[in-house]
Amino acid sequence: MTWIDFPLYSGIVFVLWVVGLVVLLISYKKKPLIKVANILFALGWVVLIVFVAKLWNELDRPPMRTLGETRLWYSTFLPLIGFVTYFRWKYKWFLGYSFIMAIVFLAINYLNPETYSKTLMPALQSVWFVPHVLVYLFSYAVLAASSIVAIKGWYDSYKGDFKLETLKLADNLVYIGFAFLTLGLLFGALWAKEAWGHYWTWDPKEVWAFLTWMGYLIYIHYRHFHPQKTKQSLTILALAFVVLLVCWFGVNYLPVANTSVHTYTQY
Repeated sequence: MTWIDFPLYSGIVFVLWVVGLVVLLISYKKKPLIKVANILFALGWVVLIVFVAKLWNELDRPPMRTLGETRLWYSTFLPLIGFVTYFRWKYKWFLGYSFIMAIVFLAINYLNPETYSKTLMPALQSVWFVPHVLVYLFSYAVLAASSIVAIKGWYDSYKGDFKLETLKLADNLVYIGFAFLTLGLLFGALWAKEAWGHYWTWDPKEVWAFLTWMGYLIYIHYRHFHPQKTKQSLTILALAFVVLLVCWFGVNYLPVANTSVHTYTQY
């Protein structure tokens, strides 16, 4: 099982999820079809999980080293968030968004095949590697979901049809995402101590991770002290996600990346 097999598995997932999205759209008029859509989504998700598990076994290392591998996890976590949110709050549009974004990340990986490599640099051979990366990617997926809720909130406000439930959904997603983001920072500090002898060195990646954490903390505080200022809150949430994107993708392409100990994520 290598990235060479990815087109086959991703093709199966793509077909199941696209058909599921079509059925989901039809279910707005024929409600019973939502069960069919969920079955198709679940089948595609299982196929993707099987690929991730087999890839992990074949590589003999966690497939979390490169950006492509992290995108693979992103595609795996987004459907989970969509399912949980739908079964808790019954937002069909959010369920659809989760799978559309998962398809987008699969498509990016399909168009940018990964190099098959079992190598894992010494710094990554740590007990903290898997928990640090997994909780971070899960938090990124949840916080990305909160951002689309913010965009929908802005759109509804523009139409004069804003619903408080939309902001409450954003709040719940941010609380969950922020909790995992905090765990990711803590696990990363413990990993850094083991690998480089220091909990924190203000490495470029660490700086942007801290800025991301602060961005969502600002949102939480603003929502607490200014619960009626919805547009301002949604703006802060959208800006926080921009910082998150810079932390995840952008830092690797900045000049300061040359001095970063996290440059292995580029390859």
